[in-house]
Amino acid sequence: MKREKGVIFNIKKYSIHDGPGIRTTVFLKGCPLQCWWCQNPEGQNAEPRILEKTDRRKGFNLSCSETKEIIGREVSVQEIMQEIEKDIVFYDESGGGVTFSGGEPLMQPDFLCLLLTECKKQEIHTAVDTCGYAPSEIISKISEMVDLFLYDLKIMDKEKHLKYTGATNELILDNLKQISKEGHQVVIRIPIVPGITDTTENMDQIWAFISRLKTIREVSLLPYNQLGKEKYKRFNLTNKMVNVTSTPSEKMREIKNRFENRGYRVKIGG
Repeated sequence: MKREKGVIFNIKKYSIHDGPGIRTTVFLKGCPLQCWWCQNPEGQNAEPRILEKTDRRKGFNLSCSETKEIIGREVSVQEIMQEIEKDIVFYDESGGGVTFSGGEPLMQPDFLCLLLTECKKQEIHTAVDTCGYAPSEIISKISEMVDLFLYDLKIMDKEKHLKYTGATNELILDNLKQISKEGHQVVIRIPIVPGITDTTENMDQIWAFISRLKTIREVSLLPYNQLGKEKYKRFNLTNKMVNVTSTPSEKMREIKNRFENRGYRVKIGG
């Protein structure tokens, strides 16, 4: 029996960085990876979770609601579709649609499948923003209902991938090959993290891999920024990137040129 309810931690309206046009981005909770640079650490745990907030007002008597915050809520397919349908006119005018992100949306495959099915009934463009770490049968199950995959490639070296994300990358690469072989539209997203993913070696290895996938001609480069660090402070989470600075603009241009010179359409940002 399909699970008709799922857990989300945010819905972002009028998004322009998660696929073409104006979009509604639905953030599903839960992720199989633990990336050091994660900008949404509150979305990693699969269930709604009470997190302690940092008390910056010493000496004040604070209520429970001021010191704790519930991250995530269970919602039905109908509830999500009601929010999505409010903005159909903007999707139609801009060539936009709905993006399912996270966390990792493939962690809730039945719920995601039902949402994609409802979107297809209304001819709403769908995108899935994924790290690709999921059983291949889940990819097969949803792929015909997805108009665009926003597919993360982070680190090609297996051991480094394990170190910085908590998992190796064989499944991720195999799933990407499957999606491309079946002819689905894919945009590769690369987080550019100083000293970790931004090396010339890693960029060349990513290019060598995607150059064999003939349906992939577009790359988005995602500069690392420190905006997420406030979330780690807010919820008393361990931040492994404290001493890492934002990606310099000249580094982003250098990498952009590297891919453009090899024939790819390249965008800085989502």
